[in-house]
Amino acid sequence: MAEQREHQVAFGIDIGGSGIKGAPVDLTTGEFTADRQRIRTPHHSTPEAVGEILAELIGGFDLPDDAPVGVAFPAPLDHGVVRFIANLHKSWKGVDLPALVREATGHEAVAVNDADAAGVGEQRYGAAQGRDGVVLLATLGTGIGSALLVDGVLVPNTELGHLEIDGHDAESRAAESARDREDLSWEKWAKRLQRYFETVEMLLSPDLIVVGGGISKQHEKFLPLLDLRAEIIPATLRNRAGIVGAASLAASPH
Repeated sequence: MAEQREHQVAFGIDIGGSGIKGAPVDLTTGEFTADRQRIRTPHHSTPEAVGEILAELIGGFDLPDDAPVGVAFPAPLDHGVVRFIANLHKSWKGVDLPALVREATGHEAVAVNDADAAGVGEQRYGAAQGRDGVVLLATLGTGIGSALLVDGVLVPNTELGHLEIDGHDAESRAAESARDREDLSWEKWAKRLQRYFETVEMLLSPDLIVVGGGISKQHEKFLPLLDLRAEIIPATLRNRAGIVGAASLAASPH
C-alpha cells in the first residue's frame, strides 16, 4: 500500500438505484474526513444526469485538486466500462465510467463494482485488515454480492451470488430477501446459508469469509449456526465499506 502515501485523501462515491453517496476518505485510517453526503438518484438516471450529480456531490467538499475519485457502481465493470446494467438507465451499457467522472468533475477516477469496493474496504480497513490468503466478502441483502481477494489483490466481478446450487440461483434462496419473503426462522435460513457457503468453500477454499449487508448487525443470530472450515466473521465497515474501498482503490488500484 506504499502507493497510497502519495495521496492523503481520496473521494469515494457509492452509486445506487435510489441514492448517490460520497465522502472524502483519510487513506491512512479509512475514516471519513467530513460527513457523508447523499443526493437522490435522478429518476431518469442516464449517464449525463448522474454525471451532473457527481459534479454537485464532489463540489460540496473542499478537496485537493489532485484528489483521486473512486466510484462503486451497481454492475460488473470491464476495466471501468459498464458491461450491463439493471438498476439504472439502460443507456449505461458500454459507458466508460472513469472517463465520465473525469469529464464531469475534473478528477482522475477509478470505477469498480460495488461489492468489490466493499470487499476492498473490509480488507484494507475493516474486518479482514491484515489478513492474507483468500478472503471472500459476501453481502447478504436483496441479492448476494461477492468480492474475492487473494493476498490483498482483488479478483473483480465474481458474482458468486448467482452460482447455481441444487438447481436454483443461490441468491434466490439464501439472500436476506429470501428469509424475509418466506418468513424463515434463523435456523432454517442458516441451513440455506450453510449450503451456499459450503459450496463456495468447495470451489474456492477461502481462508476467511466476511459477511456484510445490513443483516450483519444481527450476526450473532445466524453465524454461530454455520459449520465451515473457514473462519467466518461479520463485516465492520457496513454501509461505509463501498465508499472507503472505492476511495482506496482510486489512490492505489492494486
